[in-house]
Amino acid sequence: MPVMSSEALVVPSAPAIAPTPRPLRLGVLASGNGSNFAALAEAIAQGELAAQIQVLIYNNPDAFVAERSKQWQIPSVLLNHRHYPNRESLDAAIVETLKAYGVEWVVMAGWMRIVTPVLLNAYPQRVINLHPSLLPSFRGLHAVEQALAAGVKITGCTVHLVEEEVDSGPILVQAAVPVLPDDTPATLHARIQVQEHRILKQAIADIAARQSQASC
Repeated sequence: MPVMSSEALVVPSAPAIAPTPRPLRLGVLASGNGSNFAALAEAIAQGELAAQIQVLIYNNPDAFVAERSKQWQIPSVLLNHRHYPNRESLDAAIVETLKAYGVEWVVMAGWMRIVTPVLLNAYPQRVINLHPSLLPSFRGLHAVEQALAAGVKITGCTVHLVEEEVDSGPILVQAAVPVLPDDTPATLHARIQVQEHRILKQAIADIAARQSQASC
């Protein structure tokens, strides 16, 4: 029997992307370490993506993603969810901030809050999320642990459009990652995260390409 490679199988393959006349203006929402935020910022800096991160919004005061935004000289705004009476009021503050920075598309990259129609109606079909499973499998929290508990041989990650029901929107890009016999949540998550960086960049490139075609 051939041994399954630990490399991911990415679907679909990334097309050649022509640069857009104007960079796609992104707003990133993040709650923690911010590795996907950094991957996007680096790809933009290296000219791989016709995009620009207008602002980072984070909700945890100690989130390391704020330090990453300083490193990349990208504006950041702390909107601590604990200071808002409900999700709708938090989302209203998010929308106000995104609009102030001229954001066109919203990227939830490790944003650990459920969003409401307040945000989704302000950016209809322009909010994307990165989730560490092959949706529709293993929605919600602890997706990596869910996959290990289920004993699946393949899991992965998904970029999808956000709808009101959690992790239910149309799928944009997925990457499959084999589950190895000795995997732990930490080792599996680390390999999934490598592919998260890839497919998030691919999804942004596809969106930028469509915008460019629409503007021609």
